[in-house]
Parts: sequence; structure tokens; C-alpha cells
Amino acid sequence: MILHDFLIGVTLGTYKTAGSLLKGMRLKRLILATSLFLSYSLVWSQNQTPSRNTPSKTNIASKSKASAKAKVKSIKKVSVSKIPQRPSFGQLAGLHDTLDTLSLKSSVAYVIDQETQEILLSKNDQAVLPIASITKLMTGVIVRESNLSMDEPITISQEDVDTEKGSRSRLMVGATLSRGELLHLALMASENRAAHALGRSHPGGLSEFVKLMNTKATQIGMKDTFYVEPTGLSSKNQSSAKDLATLVGFAYNDLVIRDLSTSSSHAVSVGNKTLQYKTTNNLVSSPNWDIGLQKTGYISEAGQCLVMQAKIAGRKLIMVFLDSAGRFSRIADAERVRKWVETYHSARING
Repeated sequence: MILHDFLIGVTLGTYKTAGSLLKGMRLKRLILATSLFLSYSLVWSQNQTPSRNTPSKTNIASKSKASAKAKVKSIKKVSVSKIPQRPSFGQLAGLHDTLDTLSLKSSVAYVIDQETQEILLSKNDQAVLPIASITKLMTGVIVRESNLSMDEPITISQEDVDTEKGSRSRLMVGATLSRGELLHLALMASENRAAHALGRSHPGGLSEFVKLMNTKATQIGMKDTFYVEPTGLSSKNQSSAKDLATLVGFAYNDLVIRDLSTSSSHAVSVGNKTLQYKTTNNLVSSPNWDIGLQKTGYISEAGQCLVMQAKIAGRKLIMVFLDSAGRFSRIADAERVRKWVETYHSARING
């Protein structure tokens, strides 16, 4: 404390106070105190004199701003590209750990001969998972069996806007199309507002339509299937590969559903505009494929999904792929199966 008071006294110029303190100090302590004081003064003076190598306040501020901008850009990049994708139900259940001879990316796969019922490929075929827009195939079945006029105009309402996933649509509220055109867009382009409008406008309303969907599923033997709405946006719409193969076989009997689902493109007039729609399954236009019926689907909980009826190597096959990982993986899986069937499972011709 004595040394501290001494330094303060000298530094502030209160020499009288400093002098009174010196009287009680021995020479040795005086020398030590003086040495410390000089060191303190030297350090203090150096801190007050800007060094040539010390950046100015302006440079520091500019560097800080640049650093802040870099961090913001970094955060933006992370927020856009580093957000982990929500795992599908199949991934959460560990279904992707199941191995198969074709190394398919789909955790669920089922291939069956439509005529002989021979099962060519089966992978987790009894797993019950969300089916996304594969739902619209049953929507089409109910619309067709209702015997309602396909020319009746239906207007898109606010009720048809997706509040489940926030998906976008080019069919604006107030747009009016015929029931037949809405069915075409739902099956070919997987148009969600079109599918919802079909259910909403059904006699008895949406609840009655969904009830009919579940009743039909039970009637045709789909034991593991349940619907809560007609678009597939809800993960509560669930089924198994076996059940969906049954649905494909049943829907194949309707020529209109076959034609609309395998259409490659379709234009509709809305007001003074013409909207051009394309299929969600490019395989329908491939010369390597002869597809009689198809439907695709995707929501994060379901993964990439695809069901098809196709003629391969002389055989009519029904194929189901669910919970495929990767944007184009369901198409790649279908190609793997086609080549595999052509190589090892072509139709035997008796001669």
C-alpha cells in the first residue's frame, strides 16, 4: 500500500505527500520504489504514443465492418445449404439398412407380374409408410366412380390452398376448370389444388370424399391403407407396397385414368392465360418404356415415391418404389429393375 500511494503521489504531482512517505522508508525500499515508478512511467508513455505498426481507429473500424459482413455471408450460406433435411419415416425406422440384390435406393420395393401374380422382387413390402401424392391415384378412382360430369366447372377456392406444406400452385384462387381438366392435372402433373378441389366439390364435401377413399381401399383389399385427405400432402396418408400394387392393378382397369396418368403434357386455359403442364415422370416419354399407368409422389416424410404398370420383356408388371433417397433415385431404381427383368426374367415363349 505504501508503494502504491507513493507512485500515485509522484504521478499526480503531490510531492508533499510523497515526501512524507519517503521519511519512513529505508533507502533500499526507496531505490526499489523509484525503479518501479520509472518502469511504470515508461510503459504508460509507450501506451499513449501510437506506434507505426499499430492500426488506426479508422482501419480497425473498416476491418471490423468487413469481418462482420463476412460473418453475415457465412451465416446466410449455412442457413441455406447446411440445414439438414428432415429424415423420412423409412429412414427413422432403419428401412434403408435392408440390402437387396439390385442395390436400390428405395427402402421399399415391390415388383409383381400383373397376370400371374408372381412376385419378382420384394423389399420391406409390408412396411406402412406415408405415400405422398400416390394418394392422387385413389382420388382419381373415386372421381371416376362418382359418375359426375367431367365437364362440370369447378372453381379453385381458398380452401384448396395448401396449409400443410405451403406448396405453390399456378392455379390461382378463382381459377375455373372442368372436373376432367382438374383430374388430368392431378394425375399427370400432381397438381395439389386440383386434387383438393376434386374432393371438396364432391357431393357431401371433402369429408365424404375421404370416407369413400377409405371405403374403396377396404373393398379392394388394401388392409394397411388409410387416407385423411385427397392430395398426399399429409404424412397421415399411409399404405404399404403390397396395398399400392393392388391399387395400381385396380386403377389400371379404368382407361381414362391410364390415359391421363401417362400423358406427357397438357395445356389448360385459365381466364386469358394458357398454362402448360408437364408430367412428373419423364419415363412416360422414354422409348425404352411402355407404361400403362403411373403416379409419382414426394414429401419429406415419404421420400421419393413411384408406382407404375409397365410392359417389360413381354411381361405386364406392377412396380412400387417408396422412400427412395435422392431426387432422381426412384427413376434410377425403375431403370435397374427394367434391365434386371430384361436380363433374367423375360417372358418365356413356348414353341
